[in-house]
Amino acid sequence: MAEHNELGKLGEEMAVEFLQKEGYTILQTNYTFQKAEIDILAQKAGVLAVVEVKTRSSLDFGLPQDFVKPKKIQLLVKAVDAFVIQNDLDLEVRFDIIAIHKEDKSFVIEHLIDAFYHF
Repeated sequence: MAEHNELGKLGEEMAVEFLQKEGYTILQTNYTFQKAEIDILAQKAGVLAVVEVKTRSSLDFGLPQDFVKPKKIQLLVKAVDAFVIQNDLDLEVRFDIIAIHKEDKSFVIEHLIDAFYHF
């Protein structure tokens, strides 16, 4: 597996642990619908958090959250609609980003709640 894929997988594992510590229930990871993939679907207090995880080895090329583009947002919206219908959920849906970057020998995790709105 390529190094960037391993870093992404590690970032998703760290994000799951982070969310669980924050009181979220993880409903599913790596949910796919057509061409879309949602990294993490988590629930807390009547809210379904659609979480996109972005992990970077450095900030040389920008903040991790800057790499969530409008096309990705459209795909996330389509995928979460399918997930909500398939699972007959009646929850408020929120789009979050967990941005992770390496700093020296550790990682910095930032949880951006309501990071973007669907359009």
